[in-house]
Amino acid sequence: MYLEIISPEATLFTGNIDSLTVPGADGSFQVLENHASIVSTLTSGNVTLQGKFDSSNNFDDPFHKIDANSVILKILSGTLELQDNKIILLVD
Repeated sequence: MYLEIISPEATLFTGNIDSLTVPGADGSFQVLENHASIVSTLTSGNVTLQGKFDSSNNFDDPFHKIDANSVILKILSGTLELQDNKIILLVD
């Protein structure tokens, strides 16, 4: 899946991932490849990216690297749109 994370200040991440876990308004949920199209509001919490990241992915602040395949981003709120394995995540 292709993911773009965009904040009001900058584009924080663009690239391919294996899964994404987000804090939805009705609870946390995970998005995997070929997930049905969705638009959702997000609440305060952690966004977790999982994938096979290489050396070109420099996860600096505001990301927190858990291990070679997992990264967390804390958000205050946001919106997620997924269609045809492309995720656009607008975050505060």
